[in-house]
Amino acid sequence: MADLSAHHGERFEISTKRECEPEKWNSVTGRKNGTREDARLLNSYLDAMQLKIYDIQKQMIELNAEKLRNRINGVSDKSKDILEIFQDHNDKLAKMVGSDYALGTLGRYRTSYDHTKAFIQWKYKTSGFDIHKLDYEFISEYEFWLKTERHLGHNTAMKYLTNFKKIVFICVKKGWLIRDPFVTFKMTLKEVNREALTSAELLNISNKDLPSH
Repeated sequence: MADLSAHHGERFEISTKRECEPEKWNSVTGRKNGTREDARLLNSYLDAMQLKIYDIQKQMIELNAEKLRNRINGVSDKSKDILEIFQDHNDKLAKMVGSDYALGTLGRYRTSYDHTKAFIQWKYKTSGFDIHKLDYEFISEYEFWLKTERHLGHNTAMKYLTNFKKIVFICVKKGWLIRDPFVTFKMTLKEVNREALTSAELLNISNKDLPSH
């Protein structure tokens, strides 16, 4: 646990997500005693974290505890609604139908938007959702909802999640999100096994009279 101070002297603690035996901790230096590999790795991590904090402090003139904590954890300060960003994407895509995109592509993104909006209303009972709240749980719950509430097959659900992932990636590229919530979420398609036609079925097809043009 690190004890930090914000711009106006407001103090707060933030987890370093590392552990150290109490008897080996040096409270004066704020580092682990010893020269073994585990001590060296922990101290190097703490050095890097301290440099990151100093760098963030230099970038921000007004720095309260909440803002500093967010920046250390990779969270931007400005709130943005994922549905508004999604709608803006679709509006721009609609203007490029016929030149850069097909009408079917627009239809898929509009359906994906509708699914996302319905899921947020179903799960969180709200009409909007802050992008900074997007995480692994949101995505996995969204997948579950698509399969159970919308009764979609695995591959179809993955396609809609792929559309949603593009919107999230826009947030990352524009600097609104520092961390991609899809990083640890595995998106794989299942192989579809199609049964081969029997000899009788093939013979039946070959004997059919097909209309000539």
